[in-house]
Amino acid sequence: MPETLPRLRMDLDFVPSPLRDRPGLLIRDPFRYSDATLIVPPVLVQCLEFFDGRQTDLDLRAALVQLTGDLQMGEVEQHLRQALSEAGFVEDDVYRRLRAEQHAAFVRAERREASHAGGAYPEQADAMRATLDGWMSAVAPAPLAGLMGIAAPHISPEGGYRTYAAAYGALGAEYKDRVFVILGTSHYGEPQKFGLTMKSFVTPLGEARTERALVEQLVAAAGDAVNLEDYCHAVEHSIEFQVVFLQHLFGPEIRILPVLCGSFAASIRGGGKPEDDQGIRRFIDALSDMASREGQRLFWVMGVDLAHMGKRYGDPFPARANEGPMAHVAQADRRRIGLIESGDAAGFWSAIQENGDPLKWCGSAPLYTFLKAMPTARARLLGYEQWNIDEQSVVSFGALAFER
Repeated sequence: MPETLPRLRMDLDFVPSPLRDRPGLLIRDPFRYSDATLIVPPVLVQCLEFFDGRQTDLDLRAALVQLTGDLQMGEVEQHLRQALSEAGFVEDDVYRRLRAEQHAAFVRAERREASHAGGAYPEQADAMRATLDGWMSAVAPAPLAGLMGIAAPHISPEGGYRTYAAAYGALGAEYKDRVFVILGTSHYGEPQKFGLTMKSFVTPLGEARTERALVEQLVAAAGDAVNLEDYCHAVEHSIEFQVVFLQHLFGPEIRILPVLCGSFAASIRGGGKPEDDQGIRRFIDALSDMASREGQRLFWVMGVDLAHMGKRYGDPFPARANEGPMAHVAQADRRRIGLIESGDAAGFWSAIQENGDPLKWCGSAPLYTFLKAMPTARARLLGYEQWNIDEQSVVSFGALAFER
């Protein structure tokens, strides 16, 4: 009897293979439920369409015969199915087991271990310090007094170190003893939700302590708007990179409140304000109340990138930083940044909603959350860049300093 093929996971990374001798589509799991990486040869890429939860193994085999002209395609079909399943790339029992194991392991863990050491930055402390010294020396802004927060990128520091340096160079020793409330983009989290954790963050420099009492306050006030011990913290980089720079400036034992902000996609697609969702409204109100109680004990850090343009992000054109269409993107970015600078949360969100956000700002939810929780904040732009994340795709990002 025909067997229905499982659905291919749509939360995977799909990118062209970077290997010239192995062309095709590279697939990997950003959630790290498994560490497998597959390269699907060009002739088989369109066969992935059959893994939709409706079509069968016989449909796939017939397509392979039509593609290749070879009637003996049973072994190829079986190999493709087995490879996708063993990697945890389709929604079957293997995937569900891997997912449950990784989620349970994160909940049990005492600390949030560094996820990107050895990749985005060195995994040895001395090499890491030297690298960060080099990055921070790229620009030399004077520290600014009286700040309440900054926005910095979460792009790979290798590509955005000048803008990281512009943001973190604004922080002098006066901010060392603050609790850093880090609002980061949740690339993999549930929309309209906020991911929290009680765990301290470990990097090669040491352990940053999470302020558990503040986490408990947010959980109590915001209820089901919060995912506590959100597994996304285990793999997310938007907060980890901020912790690294803060530790470099102020020592390993900084105090943090890490918050992952899921996309406000329902508002972007359907209209209305994000806080029309009761959970989002409760969480923003809880942040605002916490800020009123804690006062200047808190310092706000947003780990955000801006536009995502080009082939990787579904646009019909290849993008080159600061060239062609990206010059217009820079103008649109700066218009939005101007609304942030003036503290105009409503105007900023209206700009995000225009035409469904064709700029694809992944930092919109953390920035809006901050603007609503801290309505007196005013900002100034310290730096703006565009960077080719690959040959056909560009990410933009900026550094902002916030004052009351």
